[in-house]
Formats: sequence, structure tokens, C-alpha cells
Amino acid sequence: MPEKIKIKRGLDIPLSGKPSSEVSEDTTTVMYAIYPDDFPGPVWKAVVKPGDEVKAGDALLADKITGTIKLVSPVGGMVKEINRGERRHINYVSVEAGKAVATPPEMKISTDKEGIENLLQSTGLWAMMRQRPYDIVPQTGVTPRDIFVTAFDSSPLAGDIIIREDYPSLEKGLEVLSKLTTGKVYLGVRQSQGITSKVAEVVEVEGPHPAGNVGPQIASIRPVNKGETVWTTDAETVVRIGKLFEKGVIDFHTIVAVTGPEVKDPHIVKTIVGASVKGILKGFTESEEGVRIISGNVLTGVKVNIDGYLHYPYRQITVIEEGDQADEFMGWASMNPGKFSVKRNFPAFLRGLSKPFDFDARIKGGKRAMILSGEYDKVFPFDIYPEYLLKAIMAKDIDRMEKLGIYEVAPEDFALPEFVDTSKQELQKTVREGLDYLRKELS
Repeated sequence: MPEKIKIKRGLDIPLSGKPSSEVSEDTTTVMYAIYPDDFPGPVWKAVVKPGDEVKAGDALLADKITGTIKLVSPVGGMVKEINRGERRHINYVSVEAGKAVATPPEMKISTDKEGIENLLQSTGLWAMMRQRPYDIVPQTGVTPRDIFVTAFDSSPLAGDIIIREDYPSLEKGLEVLSKLTTGKVYLGVRQSQGITSKVAEVVEVEGPHPAGNVGPQIASIRPVNKGETVWTTDAETVVRIGKLFEKGVIDFHTIVAVTGPEVKDPHIVKTIVGASVKGILKGFTESEEGVRIISGNVLTGVKVNIDGYLHYPYRQITVIEEGDQADEFMGWASMNPGKFSVKRNFPAFLRGLSKPFDFDARIKGGKRAMILSGEYDKVFPFDIYPEYLLKAIMAKDIDRMEKLGIYEVAPEDFALPEFVDTSKQELQKTVREGLDYLRKELS
């Protein structure tokens, strides 16, 4: 019998625009891109230049320090642009797919620990995992205590991470990962998924969001202490690892849920990693005016324009109203029953959560000093004090950050506290800056 854990603190946001089970194929997209900032930790350098011909699986960027960890092209074609920002920072590298999208070449498979690590690093799959502490791409030469995999996404309007046909490849990927750790591989699932494993310890997780995040699963199973390292990833990445070791090729296909109140006929789109937002949204929206397009979910996703690309690790695009043209009596203080609130300050709580709300992008209030009100604790399923940890991060007090549990958390774990925060603080940004500062000071 699998172990069962229940996440009691959290919140399922009743956002309208839930996708149906219908699946359509993205056949029009020819532009794809990789954002190096989606893969924190390494300092990335481009190993191609505009005009270069690449095959699917060829390196576009490499870790500047080791040179072994790569970010690869998801399609065959021509490097279109290396978009740079301030101080020549690489924003993204785009690739225009050829008329016939080249399939990744077959690779030589090794089954020993060193060979597996080298193969994962060269194929870009290594960069799709994360290391805790610091929530970064795993550092080379470090053996994790355990590896945690989540097989479901509890974010607002999220679709399935994997389909039943990929369960055998998931098992193969878990077998590969088990050779990279001295401990166990844990797989977090919903009971309804019916996933079993002979090599991983399956844990059934109940509860509201963020039950699907790997952070609360780690905290409930075996927390991270100072001096320990664990790796995390999602089931889709493990499936890719399994297919690589089964067939010798990388599968860059992904399923993207197109969701949100401003989407016509929300459903699933089958496409390729890093696809153009314009190609994915074609036919889903009447106009790009007055809407916010989010690569990901409304809590942790990245705001993009119609000419942007799908960010990693998101398998979702959400479109909501911007709200900048809203003309509402009393503004954010309006008593409109259609206005959602986690508190009973507004009459919407009387209608319950059975009917979804049409959220927009307004924050409905101004930024102010953080108040120690305990409001974070109701949606934060960790046995730590979030307000005190955030204040320690802001003060750059390393000793207090360590004592208050900085090694256990990642920015996504503070998405719900940021949503309910009456002080309108950018909590995820604060945590990211704190983790980067801690890593820099202790390295």
C-alpha cells in the first residue's frame, strides 16, 4: 500500500476557463525559443550564432563554468535570434523550424552512474531538474540524498502532467533516476491516477493547492536539513528520461492547457517545448488588446506578449483580462458579489466556490509594510513561520534564514501567500533573491 499524506492548508482558486479533455494539434508554429532564466543556477553562454543550422537536441547554450550542462534546441532548423538585454544578458535563443522538423538523432546509452549523468547533461534533461536547497539546476559532482517527483499539478486550471500511455516510460525514467541517488526516489500522485511503481516509493497526496508542488510533499515525507541535498522534477521530465533510455532519442513534445476566462473553448494543445505563444493561441482569442497572457498559471507564471514563447517548466497558458479599463464603483473596495476574497469582507463568500470567478490582473490595493497577521499560515503548508523567514531574507540575516527553514523552500511555495497578502508584497521575488544571496555568500 502506498503511503498517504494530506495537505490541509492551501487554497484552490476558483478561476473560470477550465480546459476540456479535447486535444488539438499545433501544426502552424515554426518558431521556438529557450529562455536561460528559466534554468537558474548556471551562468549560460551561447554556443551558436544566428544563421547556424541545428538539429533537434543540438546545444544552444552551455554552462559557462563546467561546459557540460547544456540547453538544447527542441526542433531542427536555423538559429533565428539571440535576444540580449542589459549588459548583454541573454533573454532567449530562438530557432525557426525547418520545413521538415528533424527528429533528434539516436544516442549511445550508458547505464552506469557517470554515463547517465553525462547523457542527461548533454541532452538538456539535467537542466529540467532542480536541486534543493536554492531551487537551482543540480550541481555536478553532488549526489542527492533523495529524488522527489510529482506526477500531478494542482495549480489553477492546470491540465494533466502525463497521459496513461506514458506510464511505462515513467517507470523506466524512475529506474534511471534511482541510480543517481544513495537514497530513495519518491513519486507524489493523486489516488485517482492509479500510478504504481516497483522502483520508486509512491506517495498518494490529498488536499488543495499546493498539494501538487514538490515542496509540500518533501516537507511531509522527509524535509531537507542543512547540509543535505535533494533533487526534484516532474513526471513529464521523467517520461522524457525514460524514452531516452528506451529508444535512444529525446521526445520534446508536450501538452499545453490553454485556459482562462478570456479563452474561447479552453482545451489541450499538443505542441513542442518552447513553442511560440502566437501559434498556441491561434483561434483561442479574438484580440490581444486588454488581456494578459501568462505562460503558466496565474500564481507562478510569466507575463508574455503574443510574440513571446512558452516558458519552462509550464504546460499551460492562461489568458485573463488586464483590468486596466475597469470602471468599478468604489474600486478595489467594491462590495460586488462577483469579487472573490479569501476573507469574509466581501459578500462573495455566501455563493461559495462552486461557481468560478472571472479574475483579472489587478492587485486591488497598494503595496505597504508587511503585517504579521498570520494570513499566510492558512495557505502555507510548511511547519515554518513564513513572515519571520521573509523578514530575515529582507534583512539578509543568514543565521535567522537558516533557523527559519530557508533550505526547505522555493519561490513557488510562496505563491499562495503572495495571492492572499493584503500588503501586496512580491514574496516569490523576495525568496528568489534570498536563495541567490545565500548561495553566493556560502559558496
